[in-house]
Amino acid sequence: MVSLSRSSSASPEPSETMQIFIKNLSGDIIPLTVPVDISLSHIKTLLSLRTSLPTTSLNLVHAGKHLPSSDAPLTAHGIKPESTLHLVVPMRGGMPPKKIRCTHKECKEVAQRIVGDCGFCNGHFCGKHRLLEDHKCTGLEDCKKESHDRNAAQLNSERTTVIKGI
Repeated sequence: MVSLSRSSSASPEPSETMQIFIKNLSGDIIPLTVPVDISLSHIKTLLSLRTSLPTTSLNLVHAGKHLPSSDAPLTAHGIKPESTLHLVVPMRGGMPPKKIRCTHKECKEVAQRIVGDCGFCNGHFCGKHRLLEDHKCTGLEDCKKESHDRNAAQLNSERTTVIKGI
């Protein structure tokens, strides 16, 4: 521990320390021996150095409650020696996922999930343009041919054969 006092005649008194444990999402436990009067913002700074994550994305949970970043000592939040804090990191990058827009020219509507995806031209379309004819799909002819062949095969498999001589 480094002393910040400038006078060499006065020896610094050893401050009380306590050990706390930080458990992350993967189940790893990080033991920390810290002064009793350390604040949560300093704990987050220490964890940021250990985990290489920014302090703004680190959240601590103790006894089921999220702890705010404050300069109050740990004891003010009810944290005692040998306590376990849980490290929570937001799963997303903070930004909501971008909405997929209709790929039909000059249409700004949101594309429909699953039913708006065209398997022939790989486009994403809104409810108005999701049908092949509506978005003038480049694979429309292939689709018609495929459908025709599938129907012909089905009709041939169900064809009745006449057995003569019975």
